[in-house]
Parts: sequence; C-alpha cells; structure tokens
Amino acid sequence: MQITQEQINSVKQRFGIIGTSELLDRALEVALRVAPTDLTVLITGESGVGKEFFPQVVHAFSARKHNKYIAVNCAAIPEGTIDSELFGHEKGAFTGAVDARKGYFEEADGGTIFLDEVAELPLPTQARLLRVLQTGEYIRVGSSKVQKTNVRVVAATNTDLQQAISTGRFREDLYYRLGTVPIVVPALRERSGDIPLLFRKFASDVATQYRMPAVTLDDGAREMLMDYYWRGNIRQLKNVAEQISAIEQVRVITPDVLAKYLPRQEGGAPIATEMPRADANPSTERELLYKVLFDMRSDINDLKRMLSELMQGASWVHREQPYDIKALLPTTAQSSVHVVERGAAYGNGAPVYTESEEVTDEPPREKTKADMQREQILRALRHNNGRRREAAAELFMSERTLYRKIKELGIEED
Repeated sequence: MQITQEQINSVKQRFGIIGTSELLDRALEVALRVAPTDLTVLITGESGVGKEFFPQVVHAFSARKHNKYIAVNCAAIPEGTIDSELFGHEKGAFTGAVDARKGYFEEADGGTIFLDEVAELPLPTQARLLRVLQTGEYIRVGSSKVQKTNVRVVAATNTDLQQAISTGRFREDLYYRLGTVPIVVPALRERSGDIPLLFRKFASDVATQYRMPAVTLDDGAREMLMDYYWRGNIRQLKNVAEQISAIEQVRVITPDVLAKYLPRQEGGAPIATEMPRADANPSTERELLYKVLFDMRSDINDLKRMLSELMQGASWVHREQPYDIKALLPTTAQSSVHVVERGAAYGNGAPVYTESEEVTDEPPREKTKADMQREQILRALRHNNGRRREAAAELFMSERTLYRKIKELGIEED
C-alpha cells in the first residue's frame, strides 16, 4: 500500500500531531502500513515523545476501528492486582472479590488493547500475556476455565528491552512476540526543526485558555530552544512553554529570559552547551576511534615532554624526594612504563642520589580496535561519574548503542 505525504499530513491534523521531521513521518508511515493487518506492534521511544498517539492511529485505520480501544498503563497498576485487571477474576478469588469481573482482554474482544509501559509487567503476568498472544487464550484469576479473546495488542515502552532481557526483567520470547512490527518514535532533539512549531502551539493554547497574549521567541531564543538537549522531550517543552506564558510579563522572550527555565547540569553549564546535537548523525564507530587516537597522541606528546625534562641532570640533584615518574605520566602511558625507585645517600647536607632512577620501556602490546573502544568508553564513564546517558552523548552515540558496546566489550563498571 502506497502511503502519500497527503495521507500522513491528514493523520497529523486529525490527531493533533505537530512536526515535519522525516523521522516522525517515517514512524507514521509504518503505523499506517501495519494498521490494516492484525500484527502486534511495539512502539519504542524515550519518555515524553508522544508514543500514545501511534496506537490510536493503528486502531483508527484498522478493520477493528468500530470496536473498543482500551489503553492500559501497566506501570500504574499494583503488581498484586495486574492479573485481575488484565484477565479478570471470579467471585471469591481473593479478599475483596465480591463479584466476578471481566478483564481488559475480555472487554476489548474484537478491538485493540494498548499496553503502555509494558516492560513494567511482572514476570508471571508476562507469561500470561505471551499465552494470549500465541493462542488467544487466557484464564481468569480464581478460575480453571480457559477463555478465548480476539484482541489486537499494541505495546509501548521507554525501556531498553534488550537490557531488560539481559538482566532477567523481561522475557525474550515475549519481546519477539510483541515486536513483530517495531515503530521507533524519535526524541525531540532528533527533530529540532519541529521545536519552534511545538512551542508556538503550546504557547497559543495557554494564551487561548487564559485569555492573554501569546509569548513569542526572538531569533536568539529560538536557536537556544533548538540547541537544548530536552531530556523530557515534548512533555518538558510543553512545561517550559506554560511556565513562561504564565510568569513572564514581556511577551517577546530573549535567550536571557529563556535560560531561567532550562535546567542546568552539574557544574552550572546548560545541557545544550555540553551535549552534542543529535541531528548531526555522525558515524559512531569513526567518531569513537577519532577520539581514541586524538587522546593517545596527546598522551604521547605529554610523555615525551616530561621524560625530556626528567632526563636533564640538574633536575635530579636539587630535589629532596625522588620523582615518582609513574604518577606524572598520563593514564594511558602508565601501564607501559616501569619505574625502579632507588634510595638516596645524603652527604654534606645535600641530597646526592647514589643511583639514578631507572626507566625501562617495556614493548607495549599492540592495541586492537576493541581495546581502544573499551578505553574510551571507560574514560567517558569515569568523566560522567558512571552516568551512561551523559557518557553516550560525550561519545556521540545513543544510550542503547552504549549499552550494547558495554556488553560486547565485557566492561565492568565500578
């Protein structure tokens, strides 16, 4: 089925989706293509990107559109009652079950059920869900009777499911059953050109609701808004727009005013000045190797300079304590230099070294590509106190790629 730009624009208008990003259009195109089928859909993306619109699009353009659509926030239901909520229960199944009750899968029979934050389901419930997806069968809590349901499942999560699988928090077989058709919703920083449009929409909504003039951005503030990292994505942008609209008396916003509403990282620097622009789209492997080689060259130059100074005779006589050469060397050079410390004999009140400190160069092992990647990832993790998201940004890679690299390279974090 050919999906035209006119159809995508019509969907945006119908569901109030704002933006012209190619990544956003691609996600909507996939949703429209898969909608006429009954395939299970898994929507992934960071918190606050607007994942909740896509299951509505899938349902509205499917053959089930005239039947029920039920959205369930799996993270908001206590673990002790999640099975009852999803699959129902019989009278007397547990304390407080005074009547039999239908679950969401029974209520949505013939329609679509949206499982938001599906990664938060406990493992026993994941097993029950897997059975529903495979056979369409389920059993109410407190019953032994098998029931059937014909439900199309659309799931969403902001969790890295591969990481959850590796830590035993999510079933791998369920992951493959849910992810028949994946839809990736881009983060706001990956569609920076849409940020001014979204800000204007949110500011206009506040102005209309409270009958006040809408705030606008000058050129500097607009650039600042587009360069910001937006950890909270669209939800955070809306919050900022509403705060500015309610608080600021001057309705033309400058960078100085805008900066007051953008949270800062540790050290006082705005996130935008420390995080790379995600739309730059560099080659992750190439950028990582470039950084490794640059750091190695800098370390070698420092090593040459310090050894040249230390080898001068005058610098060895007028010190009361011997040099700790190894402590002075860069981190990457310490492992390749062996320092043999010698005692000092004193005469005439002046320190005179009986033997010079001996520096022995051991032939370094040739570094592989994996060694260089491991070293650079460890450096970034140490620099960011183990925070993986900041380390990933420093390395010009996504957080998901960093997780994969840590696992592949066998990196053990402190």
